[in-house]
Amino acid sequence: MPAERLLPTDDSQDLIDLTREICRQDLAPQVDDMERAGTFPEKTFRLLGQAGLLSLPYPEEFGGGAQPYEVYLQVVEEIASVWMSVAVGASVHALTCYPVATFGTDEQRQRLLPAMLGGDQLGAYCLSEPMSGSDVGSMTTRATRSDDGGTYALKGTKAWISNAGHADFYTTFARTSDDGGRGLSCFIVPAQTEGISFGAVERTMGLRCDPIRQVTFEDARVDAGQRVGEEGQGMAIALSALDSGRLGIAAAATGLAQAALDQAAAYAKERRQFGRAIGEFQGLAFLLADMEAAVTSSRASYLYAARMRDAGRPFSKQAAVAKLVATDAAMKVTTDAVQVLGGAGYTQDFPLERYMREAKVTQIFEGTNQIQRLVISRQLLG
Repeated sequence: MPAERLLPTDDSQDLIDLTREICRQDLAPQVDDMERAGTFPEKTFRLLGQAGLLSLPYPEEFGGGAQPYEVYLQVVEEIASVWMSVAVGASVHALTCYPVATFGTDEQRQRLLPAMLGGDQLGAYCLSEPMSGSDVGSMTTRATRSDDGGTYALKGTKAWISNAGHADFYTTFARTSDDGGRGLSCFIVPAQTEGISFGAVERTMGLRCDPIRQVTFEDARVDAGQRVGEEGQGMAIALSALDSGRLGIAAAATGLAQAALDQAAAYAKERRQFGRAIGEFQGLAFLLADMEAAVTSSRASYLYAARMRDAGRPFSKQAAVAKLVATDAAMKVTTDAVQVLGGAGYTQDFPLERYMREAKVTQIFEGTNQIQRLVISRQLLG
């Protein structure tokens, strides 16, 4: 059943209603076949873009929806409850726009954001590398400035990049000095830039409509005006962006868990054993109750963090808590949902085995859950 929502305005309720209608009419009929085939849902992203759902948390003057994060994240959750790959792609796109919107100059916002937020473009976020994941400061991709200062040449390889090969721009972090984490800078690299190439699509457990590939820059030249922030500010930009990005993943994980719970509850009411519906057995009924508690707690955690963000207050710890709570819950709820269906849950006749595969990666990307525990503990202990 649809999640109960307490929304701040009538307009935000209309936005949720629109999202649910698009999910029902356009996403649900194709998700199973598309995920089996691993087809990139280009038309779906274009549809969401035309509906304004890819630019919700950004200012209206630049083409955004001017929605609070509290509302934007609930839209992401609604999409994830139907098609997780698309919800993750939408969250990643919002992440790619964040550096320009938050750290860009007035000129950069005027020049870059309208296209980024216009609904026809999709971004990719190039931070991780083959040997640099959680340890961002050890990245080796380098941006070398030309003698006249007008361009940078990027050289190196990024790994685990969503939307790679389909994105219109790549928000890329590269080393501009050897000063560890203080030597990184941020660049917006257009997809048509010469010197960009892509590896094979990774053969992942789940999210097969979210192509993950390596992105290689081989003397890819970008104008100096595509650098966001000052040289050496890249680490601060990346970490600030990830605080918001983690909330997107928390919301998506919550939507995935809600979908699994709904499937399990419906099955428990219909499946009969020993003369009655299996949901009438206390052991299974209590399992479903625990699943509901986990989903509700996940939603509460990301909404609390979102409201802190919307109020202009620090929310790094709350974002880490939300990401940790929601993704661990998604893994447990999807696993328990498979158990409710028994042998049927282990088959591809039901989507629960896909949900379970999709849940696992939420504990890994946007900072592993071990990194979230590190962030939380450091905040607690100073």
